[in-house]
Amino acid sequence: MKYYRVQPEVRPFASGCAGISNTRQVRITGNKLWKYLLLAGMLCQGSTSLHAQQAVLPTPWTAAAHQATVPLAEYPRPQLRRSEWMCLNGRWDYLGGANAPDALNPVVPAAFGNKHDEIIVPYCPESYLSGIRRKQETNMWYRRTLKVPAAWKGRQVIVHFGAVDHDATVFVNGQQAGTHAGGYDGFEVNITPYLSGGVDTIVVAAHDANDGRMPSGKNGPRGDYEFSSGIWQTVWMEPVDQAYISNIRLLPEVDAQRLKLRINSAAVTKVTATALINGKVVATVNGTTGADFYLPVTHPKLWTPDDPFLYDLQLTLYRKDGSVADKVNSYFGMRSISLGKLNNVVRPMLNGRFLMQLGLLDQGYWPDGVLTAPTDEALKSDLLFAKKAGFNLVRKHMKTEPQRFYYWADKLGLLVWQDMPCIWFQHEDTARVRQQFRRELKDIMDDHYNSPSIITWVPFNENWGAFDVKEITGWVKQYDPSRLVNGNSGFNNNPGFQKAYGDPGNGDYVDTHIYIGPYGASVPDASRAASLGEFGGVGLFVSGHMWPVENNAYSLEPTKAALTDRYTLLLQQVEQLMKYKGLSVAIYTQTTDVEHEVNGLLTYDRMVEKMDVSRVKAINREVIAASRELNQDK
Repeated sequence: MKYYRVQPEVRPFASGCAGISNTRQVRITGNKLWKYLLLAGMLCQGSTSLHAQQAVLPTPWTAAAHQATVPLAEYPRPQLRRSEWMCLNGRWDYLGGANAPDALNPVVPAAFGNKHDEIIVPYCPESYLSGIRRKQETNMWYRRTLKVPAAWKGRQVIVHFGAVDHDATVFVNGQQAGTHAGGYDGFEVNITPYLSGGVDTIVVAAHDANDGRMPSGKNGPRGDYEFSSGIWQTVWMEPVDQAYISNIRLLPEVDAQRLKLRINSAAVTKVTATALINGKVVATVNGTTGADFYLPVTHPKLWTPDDPFLYDLQLTLYRKDGSVADKVNSYFGMRSISLGKLNNVVRPMLNGRFLMQLGLLDQGYWPDGVLTAPTDEALKSDLLFAKKAGFNLVRKHMKTEPQRFYYWADKLGLLVWQDMPCIWFQHEDTARVRQQFRRELKDIMDDHYNSPSIITWVPFNENWGAFDVKEITGWVKQYDPSRLVNGNSGFNNNPGFQKAYGDPGNGDYVDTHIYIGPYGASVPDASRAASLGEFGGVGLFVSGHMWPVENNAYSLEPTKAALTDRYTLLLQQVEQLMKYKGLSVAIYTQTTDVEHEVNGLLTYDRMVEKMDVSRVKAINREVIAASRELNQDK
């Protein structure tokens, strides 16, 4: 894979600071030494204004992210890969703060002058890793120069943004090149018409009112955690032909032994799809862009959490004269998710069989990067830990993640429930707010449609920002009938500032949240499975590894052993509910501590496992094994 790194404007951090680069060694030595080494790394920066403060709670990856010339430099879109691309992460000029020019839908770029900061993209300005660590930003301006490689001459150049919160306007050489609204989905801008042929300047204006009137999740005025604004996922660019594959839609049809494909392009032309296993071709089919066609997958190897098998997929787009215009690499997993009856109980079926969905509420916050994991290794680590502890599901709560998160879930074998980030003031300016929520919900579903790990969409949580819940639940089911839908997870809970919407009555789950639980969980009805969308939340204080605020949990235990005992008891109760009350899903709160919440299996800095993971894994496996035994009674 050809990977171009832009040299203009990428001014590397100081190097040669002994002890900083070996993150594995530092990780073993403990939190105090880690903080000492991190401070030493900052002192090595010399006169730069970046990272002038100490990280409040460093993770095992903070120093590596801090040192990286191009942070998060891995290919950002694993299901649509091309051989040539350029990562634009790293140092950008930055204008923000109370006196920054208005960045909401500007028609010309701001003048930076000689007084501006520098920021590390893609970390939000509120984060330590951004290098500036602001309290909350509303108007943000980013600028950098770049030079398009000579090898790209004659092709279109597309700039991709993984996520910018919330309204973004992109300028190239002073001209507006594109706009986007939505903080949790990606977008792209064709900058070809604005390029000079030499060194070019790109400016991004980002405006984030963060007033609860746009989808914000817990990153909002009634959310629980640090604010996050502006660019917070990878920025990158690639060259493409005039006719190129703009996006793809993949749907495994297990019973029919085929993969349904739709390959979209501005040109209506021939496209070829080829499935491979270990480099060996197993199926090939020709189709036409913009229309559905089918790739046969005879005797498919099924994707499951225990065996997350993925087929490689090659897609080739042809010009009218038969020459190749575009070639991309992808992958797919053959799996089905549906509702069915087992012993007259409605349950979710993975590949036609019931499997207890035993998961973790996964909020994806970081003490150094806020919404952004410091490194790709860090992003992967939370999923690896869930697997290590014997879970088979994560519920991605109130946010989305970069595409690589879902790639790792696909590859490692973790089922995913994907939440829609909520709005908070849904009854204000309804014509604009509700329309934007619906648009962003669709865009998020489109962004992640192809990941086999995602089995359930969650439009609303605990009535937060709820409106038209039954209608929206029905729309999601219609838009993506290949997955299950939990219309209002925890409909039994309700924030005190609004009237409860309650159970929409449709969707695929009867879902309650019970803290501590699990008793009192919902039971299945005639058409829906029973889910315990959140439970647990039992905490443990770990001195030296907590966010510096008053910490709390739904309940507390004094020691690691006592917390593990408590978890074991809760899971034994879950098993009883699964066997005798029809429970099919149980999601424990939560993967890690998050700021003031100390109810994670890991501390917020990911330094300490707060339970005996071998015992957690044993009881989790026991419950999941008991669910498999129920299939024998079919």
